Amino acid sequence: MEGASFGAGRAGGAVDPVDFLRQPQTILRVTAWIFSIVVFGSIVNECYVNRDSQDPELLCIFNQNESACSYGIAVGIIAFFGCIFFFVVDLHFQQISSVKDRKRAVLLDLGFAGFLSFLWFVAFCFLANQWQRTTMTKGVSQGADAARAAIAFSFFSIITWVGLALKALQRYRLGTDMSLFATEQFAAEPGAPYPGYPAGSGVESAETYQSPPFTETLDANPKGYQVPAY
Repeated sequence: MEGASFGAGRAGGAVDPVDFLRQPQTILRVTAWIFSIVVFGSIVNECYVNRDSQDPELLCIFNQNESACSYGIAVGIIAFFGCIFFFVVDLHFQQISSVKDRKRAVLLDLGFAGFLSFLWFVAFCFLANQWQRTTMTKGVSQGADAARAAIAFSFFSIITWVGLALKALQRYRLGTDMSLFATEQFAAEPGAPYPGYPAGSGVESAETYQSPPFTETLDANPKGYQVPAY
C-alpha cells in the first residue's frame, strides 16, 4: 500500500467495514475470540463433575486437578478480553496519526499474540496430559466431550494466535520501509536553505547598472573660459 504505515493508510482515512471484516487479521482475531469462549465455557459448564452420585462435591474433570481447570479458564478469559481490545485497536488504527503510536500498537499486538501462543501451548499440553491420567468414571464420562473440546480448541487457539503474531510481524516490517505522510508534510531539516525566488525568463541580462564614479569638483572657472560681457 503506497503511502501507508504499518499496514494501514494515511491517518484520517475512512474505514470500509466490509474490507475491514475481510482482512485476514480480523478473521483470525474473531476466530481466536470464538475459540476462547469454547475453551473456558466448556470447562466452566461441564468440566466440574461429581466423583460419584453420593458425593456432592464438584471436582475438576482433568484428573481431579483443580489447577488444570483454573489455568484453562484463566487463559480463555485473557484471550477473550485481549481479542476485544485489539479488535477495537484495529478498528481505530487508521485514525492514529503518529507513526510512533502506530509502532507501539503493532509491537504490543506482536508481543501479546506471541505471549498468548505460548500460554495456549502450555494449556494444550497441560490439559491433554491430565486427561490421559484421568480415570474414567460415570461422572467423568458425562463431561468427556466438553473436556475433549477444551483440549482440541486449545490446540486450534495456538494456530490462530501464531497467525496473529505473524500478521503483526508483517505489519511491523512494512512500517519500517514505508512512510505515513508525504514528504511535503514534514518540516524542513535544520540548516536547509530556503527555496529561492522563482526565476523569470531564465536569461540573465548582460547589462548591469553601475553608478558613475565619484569625481572631484571641477574648478569653478576653468582655464580658457571667459565670462561674456553684457
